[in-house]
Amino acid sequence: MMTLLIKNQTLRALVLLSITMLSTACKVMGPDYVRPEIKTPVAYKEAVAPTEQATKRIEDHWWMLYGNEELDQLIAQVELQNYSLQALEARTRQARALAEIAKAAQSPTVVAGGQNDLGILASWEVDLWGRVKRNIEASGATAQASKDDLAAMKLSLQAQLAQNYFNLRVQDAEILLLQDSTLAYERLLKVTQNQYAVGVTDRSNVLQVQTQLNIAQSQIQEARANRAQLEHAIAVLIGKAPADFSIAVAAITTSVPEVPATLPADLLLRRPDIAAAERRVASANAKIGEAEAAGYPSLDLFAGVSIRKGLLGGAKVLAPLYSNGAIHANRSQASAVYDEAVANYQQAALNGFREVEDNLATLQSLSIAADHKAEGIKTAHQSLTIMHNQQQVGIINHHAMMMAQTAALDGEKAGLDILAKRLIASVNLIKALGGGWQSAAQDTADIPAATK
Repeated sequence: MMTLLIKNQTLRALVLLSITMLSTACKVMGPDYVRPEIKTPVAYKEAVAPTEQATKRIEDHWWMLYGNEELDQLIAQVELQNYSLQALEARTRQARALAEIAKAAQSPTVVAGGQNDLGILASWEVDLWGRVKRNIEASGATAQASKDDLAAMKLSLQAQLAQNYFNLRVQDAEILLLQDSTLAYERLLKVTQNQYAVGVTDRSNVLQVQTQLNIAQSQIQEARANRAQLEHAIAVLIGKAPADFSIAVAAITTSVPEVPATLPADLLLRRPDIAAAERRVASANAKIGEAEAAGYPSLDLFAGVSIRKGLLGGAKVLAPLYSNGAIHANRSQASAVYDEAVANYQQAALNGFREVEDNLATLQSLSIAADHKAEGIKTAHQSLTIMHNQQQVGIINHHAMMMAQTAALDGEKAGLDILAKRLIASVNLIKALGGGWQSAAQDTADIPAATK
């Protein structure tokens, strides 16, 4: 009974000692996190006055701006079936689990048995200097960054699919255009060969038309190869083997939408890659406190009951006495990691501003180019119509006819190329603006946080 009393008194003393140390000595080391400032312009330099449509917010399903049901169905499969996205999602779950592990260190660990004894023992590290708290902060911020990385990759893969789809449809239109031009060149070649046979024209005209026919035939094969590669790329993006996937040939009916713009300051909350960079700054900041706490004594308490020994209780104190500068070096290293993370965050924001400006400028220039090209195509077709009318009444200039046919073909191809570039630039602008994503900074319920 006396032994039990002594052990009870010892245990109470340890508890009182722990409470005293917690109330007087506990201090969270390291700087509290403050989001680094980013210099943001008031407005984008390349932005034009927005229309009513352009002032609307980009929704989560941003691809619906294009009004293409087939594209909607394809992009919906990216999130469900893309293997790269699944791999990163698994990495995100790993980061969340590590954050849970870090949070568990705030609570006592209870074990049973051991060394032929069926007792129960609880141990607990008293977080005197905030090492555990800072570790929870760091791992939680890392988990948030991983979650943002996942959103950034999803947006990137969706954008890739949309761009591949638009390019594929442009290839469909170009193939049809080249097939029509090939038929026109074949008709012209037959007329030219007949006239050469009766001595009305010379062989050079025949060769010129034959050359243009061969070029158009070659371009058809190149366009088909490009289309096949785009179809294969789309298949992989939705997790299918190219042999098991195909997209039927169809006309391109998609027009370039007005992309709702946002203010530069909003970009920091709308781009998942920028948000991920900021979360890494928060993690690095917490690691400074963790490194500082490592230079101070640690206190581990244990208490329990043993069948063989009865009540157990005690404490383990470890105090660093000599490290040959390692503790200071660890703190310096953590500070350098923080500085690097800040620079990366600031650079990510600058890159975001640049990408928005680039695509705004590209869309404006291409819109003007499209108008000019439409006029050029109209003129080329008028010229070609005149040539056809002259041919019907027996007036034919082979060189002029061939030049008119080639000009119409080149104009149509250039128009398709501009359309493709405009669609690609519009997707790039949506991606640069962060798509429909919004920062989850206020929605962190699934990310473990340190207990206050």
